[in-house]
Amino acid sequence: MMGNERVRISDIAEELGLSTATVSNVIHGKTSKISAETVKRVQQLLEQKSYIPSMAGILLAQNNSRIIGIVVNNHEKYEGHVLEDGFISSSLNALSHEIDRAGYFMMVKTTTEWKEIIRFASMWNMEGLVIIGFCEQDYKKLRENMHIPFVVYDGYFNETDGICNLTIDNFDGGFQVGEYLMRMGHKKILCLSDNYICVDMERIEGCKKAAKAAVHFMQLPFQEKDRMQFYNEKLEEILMYSAVFAVSDFYAMEFIYFLRGKGIRVPEDISVVGFDDSPLCRYCAPKLTTVRQDAGKRAESAVSVLLKLKNTPETVEQRTVKLPVCLIERNSVRKYQEEA
Repeated sequence: MMGNERVRISDIAEELGLSTATVSNVIHGKTSKISAETVKRVQQLLEQKSYIPSMAGILLAQNNSRIIGIVVNNHEKYEGHVLEDGFISSSLNALSHEIDRAGYFMMVKTTTEWKEIIRFASMWNMEGLVIIGFCEQDYKKLRENMHIPFVVYDGYFNETDGICNLTIDNFDGGFQVGEYLMRMGHKKILCLSDNYICVDMERIEGCKKAAKAAVHFMQLPFQEKDRMQFYNEKLEEILMYSAVFAVSDFYAMEFIYFLRGKGIRVPEDISVVGFDDSPLCRYCAPKLTTVRQDAGKRAESAVSVLLKLKNTPETVEQRTVKLPVCLIERNSVRKYQEEA
């Protein structure tokens, strides 16, 4: 190789008196119509010149790219930090392990536009997709405009739509929270979420069903600065409740942080429960009581279903896979006794 200049296919072809197509075919393993002598000459010069082929070019030139794409909705509520969210990062970590174990590569993209997903998949000749955080209309448009297999995390649509939905028992998770808080003596429970639809609604409705008590909902703003103002304005009302169920660990830990700044103790003054069992739950103070979902099991299901959809789609009978959840009791909840 001359200096630090990258050797081009055209350089190899010119030196050997061959076409660039012939050299490219040798690099990409398409040698059935090329003589053994020519293949040897090209390979020897490639080695001599320390030619490093573009991995993207090799993958795109093959019929099977061995790439599975992960697309995450970069919703405004994440404020540009979607991949730092506990649920998202745990999901990506588990998917990375399962995709690698299956002999595939993983590529990740964040976007808010469903059309970007099609361009992303097409550009890299992907063999399958896992899509996280989009809405029903987006999934339908993707199914109509894209023919590669994909599965959805926590979709909210009818099974007849022909899309495989990998979800968890959100209602039961909320039910376990409500049941637990009732056992701990809490009769006034506040639920916090930024919406009251789909997954979050199921979690809240589960809590209401189990608690059979005064369960109230407050809708949080999407932006952090607006949430802090909201907590300040609603603090007196919030403290009328003995326990708070935040529908994500992120909101639970953020709320605890706010309370600490006001000198309000958890769980002595108010109990808090989250949802997801993000890794930080075990290290925050106090350690957070939460609902655990198994990221590894969901990732395993995602890869298994994708491979079936790719190879034998007729064998995929279950279009909705609902995984169980379990309550993890830590020390952010205390036994509540009403003052005499």
